[in-house]
Amino acid sequence: MKIVRSIRRMQILCREIASKGRKIGLVPTMGFLHEGHLSLIGRAGRLSDFVITSIFVNPTQFSADEDLAGYPRDEKKDIRDIETAGGHIVFIPKTSAIYPEDYQTFVTVEKITESLEGAFRPTHFRGVTTIVTKLFNITRPDVAVFGMKDYQQAMVIKKMIRDLDYPVRLVIAPTVREKDGLAMSSRNSYFTPAQRKEAVCLYRALETARTMVIKDGVGNVAVLQRKMKNVIKSICPTAEIDYIAFTEFETLRPVQKVSRKHVCSLAVRVHGVRLIDNMKML
Repeated sequence: MKIVRSIRRMQILCREIASKGRKIGLVPTMGFLHEGHLSLIGRAGRLSDFVITSIFVNPTQFSADEDLAGYPRDEKKDIRDIETAGGHIVFIPKTSAIYPEDYQTFVTVEKITESLEGAFRPTHFRGVTTIVTKLFNITRPDVAVFGMKDYQQAMVIKKMIRDLDYPVRLVIAPTVREKDGLAMSSRNSYFTPAQRKEAVCLYRALETARTMVIKDGVGNVAVLQRKMKNVIKSICPTAEIDYIAFTEFETLRPVQKVSRKHVCSLAVRVHGVRLIDNMKML
């Protein structure tokens, strides 16, 4: 496995790989990898001949009040885990190389970025789409693998790929969860053991909503939201709920009556740690 830190070197390697007719798979990450990330690398390995995993804590997707400086990092462990998962190249560029002095160019996807996470983090998706565009331009992947856990992000990238005519196949892999249902996230490391038990409130609320839709035929958004809030507060009384939303799958347009073809997304602050999750009402 190769570790590459130079953008120019990464571009040369990718052209060499492509010239041999080999498919490139890309898994963008911000590091501090868990089993969810490693499952994406495994999926990319099954869909391509050469898997590139990027590690870059992207400053442009953090707002001023978010945890950029304190974001967890463990580069040595990440590299070991990527090799074990079957990765071929780890791309670890410097921030100064990705965003040199006087950097002024950004990529913006409109409308679909304005709700849910976009409503609470106005500059977040501009940072996401810009870094993904740069990674696409550097690595020229045939396949890019993202996780369903960051559902809105995946839909935004899907829209960007279509609108900008990138010859990239987007694969959205299922959310990987802990045994109790909590979606795996680098931010889960912030919890104490007692707080960690309460973090399951998001999953329990989503499961409750899905049961109400599938088994009980409940489609009223307000009724579902109210029940979900009660579930969250019963598990974590101090939880702060940013949103609970029911939307169409690809457009993220809010729905008036929930059915099995829709998705529930939510963001909740559990003991100061902001978690997101989602679930299809299947």
